[in-house]
Amino acid sequence: MPPVPKNFLVATFLDQNSLLQAVRAVRDRGFRIFDVYAPYPIHNLDGEMGIRRTRLPWVTLGAGGAALIFALLMQFYTAIWDWPLNVGGKPANSTLAFVPITFELTVLIGGLSTVAALFLRARLFPGKRESPMLHGVTDNTFALVLRIRDDSFDAHLARLLLEQSGVTGVEEKAGEL
Repeated sequence: MPPVPKNFLVATFLDQNSLLQAVRAVRDRGFRIFDVYAPYPIHNLDGEMGIRRTRLPWVTLGAGGAALIFALLMQFYTAIWDWPLNVGGKPANSTLAFVPITFELTVLIGGLSTVAALFLRARLFPGKRESPMLHGVTDNTFALVLRIRDDSFDAHLARLLLEQSGVTGVEEKAGEL
């Protein structure tokens, strides 16, 4: 199934103060910001855009906990029921001997699942082509992108708010996600 083209309103700015002012103005009027591009990180931009914290740490915790339980159960099963060995009279279920493998599997599975969840959530997969909104947008220009979802999107009001914030250019683009 081919991707459906979507319409965007792209505004460019010369400095971060104008960009932050536009982000605040647009958010205060109820517009949802699709993305913001900047040549360097801007402090507290995520909060201004209304982006909530990521849930990736919960994926790491869940996968790490599952790996910890799996590693302990696998070692107990192997050492006690499947292949019990008498090594110097030590007990078969010596939990301290299981700590290194349990730790390593917890870290490995937690890390790999976090990377996999990040790639799935960001829709990153091998062979995906980049589709920037504007060429060279992060070289020296700041950009604010609003997605036009339906007929209720007031493009005139959005353009007016952006012009009051010091925009250098506003254009409507069609793109694919």
